[in-house]
Amino acid sequence: MPVDPTKPYDDDNIFARILRGDLPCKQVYEDEFALAFHDINPLAAVHVLVVPKGKYVSWDDFSERASDAELAGFVRAIGKVAREQQLVVQGYRLLANTGKRAGQEVPHLHVHIFGGQPLGPMLAR
Repeated sequence: MPVDPTKPYDDDNIFARILRGDLPCKQVYEDEFALAFHDINPLAAVHVLVVPKGKYVSWDDFSERASDAELAGFVRAIGKVAREQQLVVQGYRLLANTGKRAGQEVPHLHVHIFGGQPLGPMLAR
C-alpha cells in the first residue's frame, strides 16, 4: 500500500519493528545512526536497505528534521555499506522512494542499494 509521507510516523511499521529487535534481519552494518540489512525480496544480486535509526517517514521528513549529525551519519553509512559490499568498482544505484507516485511502501525512510550486476535504465516505462 503506498505511503502518504505527510502522515505521522507509524511506530509499528516493519522497519521500526526491525530496529527494536522485534523482527529479525540479515544485518550487514550498524552504527549509532543507521542499520543496513539485505532486502527479503532482492531485485538485484546485491540489494541492501539502509534505514536511519530515527523516526523519519521519508527523505523529505529526514532532510527537514534530522540533526546535522544524523544527516552526515546516515549518508556516511550508505557509502560505507556500498564499499563493504564491494560495489564501488563495478558501480551501484541508490534509490529512496518518497510518497505514493514513487511507490514508497514502508513509512520509514530507507535507501535501497542495488549492485552486483548491470542495472539497466533508470526508469521503466
